[in-house]
Amino acid sequence: MQAPATRRYVLQGLDCAHCAARIEAEVQRSTGLAGATVNFSTRSILLPPEAVPEVQRIIDRIEPGVKLVDTTAERDGSHAHAHGHDHRLDHDADGRSGVERRRIAEIALASILFVAGIVWQEPLHQTPYSIAEYAVLLAAYWLAGRGVLGAAMRNLGRGRLFDENALMTAATLGAIAIHELPEAAGVMLFFSVGETLQDYAVGRSRRSIRALMDIRPDFANVRRGGEIARVVPDDVQIGEEIVVRPGEKIPLDGEVIEGSSFVDTSSLTGESVPRKVEPGDDVLAGTVNTSGVLAVRVTRPFGESSVSKILELVENAGARKAKTEKFITTFSRFYTPAVVLAALGVAFLPPLIVEGAGLSDWVHRALVLLVISCPCALVLSIPLGYFGGIGGASRRGILVKGANFLDALAHVDTVVMDKTGTLTKGEFKVRQVTAFNGFSEGEILDLAAHAEAYSNHPIAASIREARGGDLDPTRIERCEELAGHGIKAEVDKKLVVVGNDRILHKELVPHEGCEAGSTVVNVAVDGVLAGRILIADEIKPDARDAIQSLKKLGVNRTVMLTGDNRNAAEHVAGAVGIDEVHAGLLPEEKVQVFERISREMRPRAGKVAFVGDGINDAPVLTRADVGIAMGGLGSDAAIEAADVVIMDDMPSKVASAVAVARRTRRIVLQNIALALAVKAAVMGFGTMGMAGMWEAVFADVGVSLIAVANATRALRA
Repeated sequence: MQAPATRRYVLQGLDCAHCAARIEAEVQRSTGLAGATVNFSTRSILLPPEAVPEVQRIIDRIEPGVKLVDTTAERDGSHAHAHGHDHRLDHDADGRSGVERRRIAEIALASILFVAGIVWQEPLHQTPYSIAEYAVLLAAYWLAGRGVLGAAMRNLGRGRLFDENALMTAATLGAIAIHELPEAAGVMLFFSVGETLQDYAVGRSRRSIRALMDIRPDFANVRRGGEIARVVPDDVQIGEEIVVRPGEKIPLDGEVIEGSSFVDTSSLTGESVPRKVEPGDDVLAGTVNTSGVLAVRVTRPFGESSVSKILELVENAGARKAKTEKFITTFSRFYTPAVVLAALGVAFLPPLIVEGAGLSDWVHRALVLLVISCPCALVLSIPLGYFGGIGGASRRGILVKGANFLDALAHVDTVVMDKTGTLTKGEFKVRQVTAFNGFSEGEILDLAAHAEAYSNHPIAASIREARGGDLDPTRIERCEELAGHGIKAEVDKKLVVVGNDRILHKELVPHEGCEAGSTVVNVAVDGVLAGRILIADEIKPDARDAIQSLKKLGVNRTVMLTGDNRNAAEHVAGAVGIDEVHAGLLPEEKVQVFERISREMRPRAGKVAFVGDGINDAPVLTRADVGIAMGGLGSDAAIEAADVVIMDDMPSKVASAVAVARRTRRIVLQNIALALAVKAAVMGFGTMGMAGMWEAVFADVGVSLIAVANATRALRA
């Protein structure tokens, strides 16, 4: 059964990470949509349109005021997204700017009143005007905590006893009840300041992540009716001509038809050196024209362009959550009730059991536990850390489809690679033609080129290039591709077989064995071996560095799987430092060998990554723990099959992807350790009476701020 089509919706007004987790859990439970995950980093969720009304009702029940905004409809209807960033979130921020300014003013006034109350508390306490200290401190408490108190009352009415606002309200009202008014006002003020700073930090993190993806072109200059019209890229059709001036982003994928220039591709591929383009060269949307004026014929609509694919991949990456992220979400649901129950025990058990234990003292200690019972630091910072890592990788030209794949990359122990197009350039050149049985070299090239006329394989292209000139399709009557063997075609009424040694055995063509260090293409005509074409491929410049970098990162095993002959494969493997070679493999044999390697890895609990071109290697890419497609930006097959897409042809980016993943995981684990350690310490000290509510607020809000700041480091991964 086919899964329903989904759209991306923004949860406008969502600021609470814990609430995002609760919305996600309830949506999945009530609707049965297991894939409906809330990405707090972008405030978005993927939903089928028919589920939106029910999901909105769930949101209204959990977090009133949060609204679902259909980004697809907004884009299609108003072209609001033809600009270089996500206006939905900016509009949301603009709408709240007045509220935020008022909130800052309230906190400032509360701070003045709190300081005045503390300064004049003792002098007033012994006078008939002692009521003034209560008036001043309660006013400070109200101004600082008005929003918290209101939210707590609303949440209690909906049965949410373990909400952060309800817990903070209970703790501070408890402090007032035991005559700790200055502490209650101060803690509420500190908490409100921390929450405001936290909102600012999260907003800044979101803006930083969006800035990395600020590659959506604003407009296109299209030639229409002899004039140049400035339109949004969505309105440009395939075949139309656009003009790109120096300094402008190329708005759509296309082919240069006029002019020459240097194009900055760093936003897509991470490559810092501009690439020269001339008529006949392809250019990609989102790259920047740095010098001359270019005229480009559009080859893809904007929705299918490279920049759209990248944005869609990165925006949707949050739907695939790492095991760590899922664990923390589950953990948080049990953590808060457990700490609240512990607080109740601390408040009432010691006065009943321990002789001389005062109720007021132990209630105060219990209030400390209430303040730190919210798992915000964990729920907030971990998704930001993973999304920051995904954004940081994209800046390097590495697209990771989800946090789960980033986590898997961090545990890679074995890397299996294809040869052609991965470690080598895949730019084959005919080096030598050897003729047999009365055929000439020219005849061999001519027949082989016509037999390979409809093949898109790089070897076929090299044979056609070596033959030169245009091919005559009328000479070809039928053509059949034999996977893993070669091509069988009828050319000039002759049966022409072109391929590897296996195809000669299959077609029962008499021949002698062949050993060579390059790829050998056999050509047989009417059952007679006519000749052999020697073809060589060039190793990529950074292939050796890629293997060495992987080994430095602790990857224990590197393997090559290739359909090429053993001599050619071992030559490449030796040059780049590959540990193990499996050559002469058919596509199904590649899968079998890879699955055997995966089984061997299971006892070691390491992950196996496969790196291929994303087209011929799709079956292996889908079976790998992490499938990595090389140079797959323009390939739909690569983007569909792979978990990670390297946007250029550099194998060294595989090591970069592993390094980014490990750095991101370290940051996430640091945040978990920091939050749990500080909370555990303050709980322990608070229970012993050695920590007060000030320390508890730091353990909650302060640690959240530190964790969010640490999570933003993943952006620079």
